[in-house]
Amino acid sequence: MGLTRIATVAAHFGRDLAFGRTRIAALIEEARQAGAALLVLPDGALGGSLAGFGPADPDHLPPALAPDGPEVHEIAALAGNLVVCFGYTEAGENGARYTAAACVSGDGVLGRHRKVHLSAAEALLHLPGRGFTAFDTPASRLGMLLDYDKAFPESARGLAADGAGIVACLSSWATSSRSPTLARDRQARLFDVYDCVRAAENQVVFVSANQAGVMHGTRFFGQAKIVAPNGDTRARTGSRPALVVAELDVEAELATARRARDHLGELRPLATAAAHPQRSMANQGRPLA
Repeated sequence: MGLTRIATVAAHFGRDLAFGRTRIAALIEEARQAGAALLVLPDGALGGSLAGFGPADPDHLPPALAPDGPEVHEIAALAGNLVVCFGYTEAGENGARYTAAACVSGDGVLGRHRKVHLSAAEALLHLPGRGFTAFDTPASRLGMLLDYDKAFPESARGLAADGAGIVACLSSWATSSRSPTLARDRQARLFDVYDCVRAAENQVVFVSANQAGVMHGTRFFGQAKIVAPNGDTRARTGSRPALVVAELDVEAELATARRARDHLGELRPLATAAAHPQRSMANQGRPLA
């Protein structure tokens, strides 16, 4: 497939759908001018996200959008020849709500994901998705995670096992304190660690986008980045809104990383399951809405 230019974003998106659409259009154009084939935007790029770690304000929830509604198709039309991943709140049947992401191009919707791992506060308002599935795009075979999904190793591993060469993680990850420096913030450190470890342990390109700025007293810290399959960060933003680009030959990077140590090929899942038989059995058949 050759060299692919990948763009990711740290940016602020709130409840105003018109504002979000305008900002997305500007970022798509910036990525296009930079020669990118793939652009990853944060969770809540349309309508904002459930901010913070505490209970959400029920009077100020993100708008729930139909998965095949005009807003999603408008972003697809804006994408044109780019592949664009963006997050929003999805409206399900009987009033159900999901934290969701869509991957689109001018050809339409290429793939979807509903966030599986919900915080206790988020689970009061949203239902979890059912799993992780990779899909083919002009940029590469790709899979998506949302926010807290990346804290669980099985999430990215499932996508890698399904053939994803690129894992896009769309976040609205906030600070855990009022510390003046991100270096002292636990959540900022974890965000960084998860990005690099998920890339290295699965030997995939990990593209991380995040909200930036402040919404209703919650501070988002940016730190969007592109991590190679060996765990090296190739491009990153700081805490302020920005778009960064890295150029990688995805197939060659995967082959190089897996030549000496092929983590997927050499994995012994039966041994892993046998180490915790009771826990493995307890997790079987647990329903996900």
